Amino acid sequence: MSDHETLKPVRGPLHGEDAFALNPEFVQDVVAALEEGRDDYVRDQVLTLHYADAADLIDQLPREPRERLLDLMRPGFNPEILPELDDRIRDEVLERYGYADFASLVAELDSDDAVYLVDQLDEAERAHVLARLPAEERTVIEQGLAFPEYTAGRLMQRELVAVPAYWTVGETIDYLRANASLPEDFYVLFVVDPRHRPQGIVRLSALLRSPRATRLQGLVTEEDMVVMNVTMDQEEVAYLFRQRDLLSSPVVDASGRLVGRITIDDVVDVIDEEAEDDMLKMAKVGEADLYAPAFSTAGRRIRWLAITLLNTILASFVISRFEATLEQIVALAILMPIVAAMGGNAGMQVVTVMVRALATKELGPGNMSRVIGKELAVGAINGVVFAAVLGTVAFLWFGRLDLGIVLSAAMIFNMVWAGMAGTLIPLTLAKMKIDPALAAGPFLTTTTDVLGFFAFLGLATLFLI
Repeated sequence: MSDHETLKPVRGPLHGEDAFALNPEFVQDVVAALEEGRDDYVRDQVLTLHYADAADLIDQLPREPRERLLDLMRPGFNPEILPELDDRIRDEVLERYGYADFASLVAELDSDDAVYLVDQLDEAERAHVLARLPAEERTVIEQGLAFPEYTAGRLMQRELVAVPAYWTVGETIDYLRANASLPEDFYVLFVVDPRHRPQGIVRLSALLRSPRATRLQGLVTEEDMVVMNVTMDQEEVAYLFRQRDLLSSPVVDASGRLVGRITIDDVVDVIDEEAEDDMLKMAKVGEADLYAPAFSTAGRRIRWLAITLLNTILASFVISRFEATLEQIVALAILMPIVAAMGGNAGMQVVTVMVRALATKELGPGNMSRVIGKELAVGAINGVVFAAVLGTVAFLWFGRLDLGIVLSAAMIFNMVWAGMAGTLIPLTLAKMKIDPALAAGPFLTTTTDVLGFFAFLGLATLFLI
């Protein structure tokens, strides 16, 4: 029996229940095949994967199998895998392949991906990689890095199709066929004036359906073109693409000259990154926490845990002011966490809605008062519902109607306050240019805890003692 016949087949890469995720059994089989030395078979399997799936596989492998796989992939490594890798895994690729090979991979990428990759390197690594790039690619990347982070200038691709309006359809098609330096994929052609300023777009479908003698000027559409400046924030870019259903948009410099284009695939990445960033900020963790060393991850989380500690100390201080009340009615100590917890959870629901509305620009001066009023009404309705439930529970549990009434009143107060705070805190932070996704949570829990305890124990002191 030949060596080929003894090879155990590797299972299909995609999961049976989720056609867009790697099959865990496939990952395990790759690890086993690497350990057994079936290099050729593994190489054939992995090199045929889509680059995003290959990146997922590399990210998921333990360190030793990952290093072995990177060595096997080196001769035919797909450069498009690099932008998909976790930052720390990408650093391993750089360390293993060296600056020269890494630079050759970067040079094969689209300019936007190349700028992104080089930007992720530290200063020394960046200098080494740039020094090993061809002059033309190095200039393009350095120009991209000169733009502020998270702007259209960083996001754009330099590769585009720009043509003058006086060309005919035939001349344009011949140009597209003959020019190998044009981007591999494009949906529109940008029509420019003699100063290279965008005048409109010609859709590829319109170009192909028109007679060769037709001049491009007759095919230009301006209403579908949204010009973006290189300094525009990437969140604004994503908003315009979503609002106008754009596929591609020209990017201009300060003088209005066309310098690049942004395509929908770049914007999808931005939307995904912004959503993930907001989610991680609200949990006070970072994207790198999954792969970062324990001490590094702990250090990043400590400051937010310290803020939480200060919040709990403040809440404990408020409780200590009612020590005499708690000594007389022990039931208050049993019930008071309910008021604070319900207010905190209700407030976080509102904060989540507000952060999303601010990020997607669905909230503005025209509807702000209506949204605030609605959230107050929701807080009042929920407060009344849960006040009735908890008041009844307190009465049945402790046999005191007055205790149930006090608990109900405190619940209504804190739920209404949670609705107001959950609305106003993100708005105030946004006005102060502070990211609401990052800072709203600690402020909210502090106010709902402190005011919840104060309302419940204060009412108990007034009416039960």
